[in-house]
Amino acid sequence: MTDRAFVLIVEDEAAHGDALAEGLQRSNHVCRVVASSEEAIESLRQRSPDVVVTDYRLGGELDGLDVLRAAKRNDPDTEVILITAFGSEELASKALSPDDPDRAYDYLIKPIDIDQLRNKVDRAARQAITARQNRELRQQVDRAFSFEGIIGSSESLARVIKRVRRLARTKSTVLLVGESGTGKELFARAIHNNSPRKDKPFKVVNCAAFTETLLDSELFGHVKGAFTGALANRKGLLEAAHGGTLFLDEVGDMPLSMQAKLLRALENGEVMAVGSTEVTHVDIRFVGATHHDLWARVEEKEFREDLFYRLHANGAVRIPPLRERREDIPLLIGHFIDNSNSENGTVIEGTSPEAMRKLTHHSWRGNVRELRHVIERMCIEAESDLLEVRDLPDNLRGSTELVPSGFQMLAGLSMADMEKLHIMNTLRMYDGNREKTAKALKIGARTLYRKLNEYGLR
Repeated sequence: MTDRAFVLIVEDEAAHGDALAEGLQRSNHVCRVVASSEEAIESLRQRSPDVVVTDYRLGGELDGLDVLRAAKRNDPDTEVILITAFGSEELASKALSPDDPDRAYDYLIKPIDIDQLRNKVDRAARQAITARQNRELRQQVDRAFSFEGIIGSSESLARVIKRVRRLARTKSTVLLVGESGTGKELFARAIHNNSPRKDKPFKVVNCAAFTETLLDSELFGHVKGAFTGALANRKGLLEAAHGGTLFLDEVGDMPLSMQAKLLRALENGEVMAVGSTEVTHVDIRFVGATHHDLWARVEEKEFREDLFYRLHANGAVRIPPLRERREDIPLLIGHFIDNSNSENGTVIEGTSPEAMRKLTHHSWRGNVRELRHVIERMCIEAESDLLEVRDLPDNLRGSTELVPSGFQMLAGLSMADMEKLHIMNTLRMYDGNREKTAKALKIGARTLYRKLNEYGLR
């Protein structure tokens, strides 16, 4: 699949320039045609193209080599293809010298073969977009942080980690709130590992995975003969976690009758095994997690109000969904590729620009967990050492939307993503015409170009 690129065509013969643009637009590229080197340099200042196609000889004081140097100094990732007349090949080929810091990508000899032009522009565009993507990723890696397996560089995630670090040092109960797949257990382990209890047990129970009777026994233990099948005394997780941390995953799904027993354990450290009359005292740090709106559960009489306030003693810690921290997606993809190479013996080197765009724009309802599974599957089934669009699952391969359409899907998007989606849809409405788009959005052309660069919509 051709990577959609912005191509600047510099040609002083208007008909020739329009013909080149028409040929490249059939490959889905966006083209701008200018008639002089001066116009080209001004266009470079407004917006960095992925590829410049320029005639070697231009009417005026400056020629194609001047455009080449200006393009490379404006953005080193921009690739330049020179067009030269028969007999001037030597001049153009010198511009390809590897010793030249402002070297061209390639050159073509007039008359131009459109198929050959498309082929060279396609390859140059791919190289430019990949180089820019890799540079941006390196910059992102420089800003990135890793905290107990939690990887990112976004401000929203950094704020959560900063708060978690502070809470970890205390004895307080912590409630983690977030959608499924956001990594709530990772955060719970991070709280334990950064607390004074880090050398003590860390136990996990999924409150939604057990029936009421089994959950009672799992948490509080039982004595021999307490119920059919209770053949011996069994210590519950509350006793097993003594001195350490107990992670109550999906605590919002705990049966009401169990919530009263949990509240006593939270407030007084009192544990009574099923079938016993003896009270045992434990010292535990509780971390709860839920994807529910717990206050709504309280109003529905599905969750105890006193337990709600006990869990909310320090206010809930909200884990942002992946769609609110899209800048972390390339980092996570790189991390999951490395994991696959290490654990599954795959040899994936990276992701193509078009595949990365689709992965970054996907809504990820399953959050980090879904992304991890998708990348692992792609790595195993990839046909080359680069993850391509063809390796994507069917539901991602054909999608170009930031999120699925529909008003209800806008809830939860950041303002930046809302703006990006609006610009995308307006561009589509005007068939990519930037002047009409800027006018419809009531912003200047330069502002639109800046936003297109900022959101990767070149």
